[in-house]
Amino acid sequence: MDIATCPRCYQPVNSQDLNCPYCLTPLKAYGHPGIPLHRAQGEEYLCDSCTYHVDDSCNFPKYPYAQECTLYESFAQRELQLQQQAQAKSFPVTLGHWIRQYQSFLLLLCLLLFCFAIALSTS
Repeated sequence: MDIATCPRCYQPVNSQDLNCPYCLTPLKAYGHPGIPLHRAQGEEYLCDSCTYHVDDSCNFPKYPYAQECTLYESFAQRELQLQQQAQAKSFPVTLGHWIRQYQSFLLLLCLLLFCFAIALSTS
């Protein structure tokens, strides 16, 4: 059983619960367990910092004044993820992953080259 915290009363609740058993706050949207319901803090709207608002592709019924939304994706968080993905695909990082993955093969190859070099120097 996964434990979550109610955003209103801060009591521990089962992450699959649809409503908080203490204060009855809806925890999941549309009655589907597993779909997070994002909530705005204070009087601000979620749409102001949402990826779907920035690219004007939102189809949520409460757009652009949603304070609760299942579609919300933070624009800043998405930008950070894209930057991390781009860095992960850089050549030095890719080379480092390749070296770690084939470390035993590279050691065997170096040993073989070392033996070959010794054999050439003695002849």
